[in-house]
Amino acid sequence: MDQRSSEQLENWKAREELAEQMIPVIGKLYRDNDVVTSIHGRTLINQSAIDILKAHRFARKIDDSELDVETTYALVNAIAALNPGAASLDLGAIASQFSESGATDITAFVKETLAGVLDGAKMAGPGADVVLYGFGRIGRLLARIMIEHAGSGNGLRLRAIVVRKGAENDLEKRASLLRRDSVHGAFKGTINVLAEENVIVANGVRIQVIYANDPADIDYTAYGISDAIVVDNTGRWRDEEGLSQHLKSKGVARVLLTAPGKGDIKNIVHGINNSMIAASDKILSAASCTTNAITPVLKVLNDRYGIKHGHVETVHSYTNDQNLIDNFHKGDRRGRSAALNMVITETGAAKAVAKALPELAGKLSGNAIRVPTPDVSLAILNLQLDKPVNRDEVNSFLRQISLTSPLRKQIDYIESPEVVSTDFVGSNRAGVVDGLATIAEDKSLVLYVWYDNEFGYSCQVVRILEDIAGTHPDLFPALTE
Repeated sequence: MDQRSSEQLENWKAREELAEQMIPVIGKLYRDNDVVTSIHGRTLINQSAIDILKAHRFARKIDDSELDVETTYALVNAIAALNPGAASLDLGAIASQFSESGATDITAFVKETLAGVLDGAKMAGPGADVVLYGFGRIGRLLARIMIEHAGSGNGLRLRAIVVRKGAENDLEKRASLLRRDSVHGAFKGTINVLAEENVIVANGVRIQVIYANDPADIDYTAYGISDAIVVDNTGRWRDEEGLSQHLKSKGVARVLLTAPGKGDIKNIVHGINNSMIAASDKILSAASCTTNAITPVLKVLNDRYGIKHGHVETVHSYTNDQNLIDNFHKGDRRGRSAALNMVITETGAAKAVAKALPELAGKLSGNAIRVPTPDVSLAILNLQLDKPVNRDEVNSFLRQISLTSPLRKQIDYIESPEVVSTDFVGSNRAGVVDGLATIAEDKSLVLYVWYDNEFGYSCQVVRILEDIAGTHPDLFPALTE
């Protein structure tokens, strides 16, 4: 091995060792202090040493240089030594502030800069019990996310799932579906089944499995569950009358629907109108995956350029609502084989945008094409703007929004001539703008937005749950517009 190769390998090994040493400190901060650490929005919780180093490399998109692992290592240990209270700490932004300050004593800098969250200044709240009513594609992903985010147990507590019993070995089958997923891979952890108690234990989280046909008949308090948020992911009821059945159950405080709500139910897209959530709201909707993917992008474009009108075409992966082979279906075209056909169907996402973004009411039309892929969809936004725009300018604007704005959890941005749909499986952003596909001419703009219609949407649902429960710690440093 030549000298350069040897030096590069030794440098990598040294950085990898520091990342490995950070893992237990990051984990202890999370479990004991409810401190969530990230680098410019890329979480460090439950990540491998390689993932941590990739997060450090991501920092070059913001600071034009890769984040120094030695600095982060010193920051993490200084924070841990000062007994912080609950907080979400962006180590990338803190490291930038340290560098810009000219300070040399990192412990003194942390003590002064993070004074508001140190010495147990703000401890985590009491948390909230969550019940998943239905355990399909979205329900199981919500379970995975909440289990992974269990932390000290003071946040969202997944207490139960409610399903209809499908077989004598139903419990084992439900556990197996949580353990293995053809799209999202294996569950990260261990799962045990306590058959005599109808309980699944996943990474220490005890999940009561309740068999019921009518939501109003369940007494959750019998299982020690109180003031719970019920997440209805069955799609069976979408109006206030149907969903209010959950509120008749003992131990239920609020209901969140994982589909567009009808009537006066507030449709919430996190990052856009979650500030509308009031303590008096007993029933809320998390809108649809497509609405969550496109609304944040439409919001920032409308604020900057103004949108006269537009059309949204969704190229959407097939869903469980369609047939595997040709068979009767009450919906038009959806009876034809999902695995063999592109299927033109309707989507209410364009109109639903107006529920979260009233200024676009009446300005958007929409349609959908279901295609033979199991996950990840693509929204094509064909917009007429009030102001002229060029491709480089709009891409630069959206890239910056994805990196440093309060919408960075909703909007991601990528420029690669090689990415395809499977590259976005597991994306936790609501939507990812494909910059190389952008078309702009005068006041006409065409944008392509990828989104994991299962996992990305589930992350948005969890963000709403955290808002409802008041369990998400404050971000430091705070993001500004």
